Amino acid sequence: MTVSAERFAQGMTLDEYKAQMKQNNERFAANEAAAVIRPEDVAFFKALPEPLNVLVITEDWCGDALANVPVLGKLAQETGKFNLRIFLRDQNLDLADQYLKEGKYRSVPVFVFFDEQMRELGHFIERPTRVTAEMAEVEQQVAAEHPERPDLTGQLDEMSDESRQLLFGALRALREQRREAWANMLIEDIEALLANAGVGARG
Repeated sequence: MTVSAERFAQGMTLDEYKAQMKQNNERFAANEAAAVIRPEDVAFFKALPEPLNVLVITEDWCGDALANVPVLGKLAQETGKFNLRIFLRDQNLDLADQYLKEGKYRSVPVFVFFDEQMRELGHFIERPTRVTAEMAEVEQQVAAEHPERPDLTGQLDEMSDESRQLLFGALRALREQRREAWANMLIEDIEALLANAGVGARG
């Protein structure tokens, strides 16, 4: 998979992205303000031999994007090692379709890391697997606590509005409670991705 320097340059900066957001502006800003990068993580990225080009594919409405893009933005600000360019998924399907989750889902956010010559080092999709596991536990708990709502064990698009709101409420509470831990997991996954590509060393 390749992305040219010219195509990459067409993306928005973080400030341009925030300026055009149509929804969830306040949640994005709150998550950005709350993001705290650990000193050891700042040191990891500052030690990278060169700045990286980072392509972000996202949409304003996505909960994972609202949680993870602000962390990536704060990481870029504090380390000076990321040149971010942000693309809205639905307006850039040529990029989105290069980075499908499991080869079939246009999940967001997507973070793609390139060196200065636009050679891809690796990519991250949606959320850390450890976060997905925690969310699954809560989903199972909500279903167990509400046997009168059997649709809670089914697919999201098949749930009633009431069941969907019940589930979303529990997941929002979990996301708030675990915000810092999940941000650290995201950063650890990015560090591992870069270390595997040979451009960083985890302590």
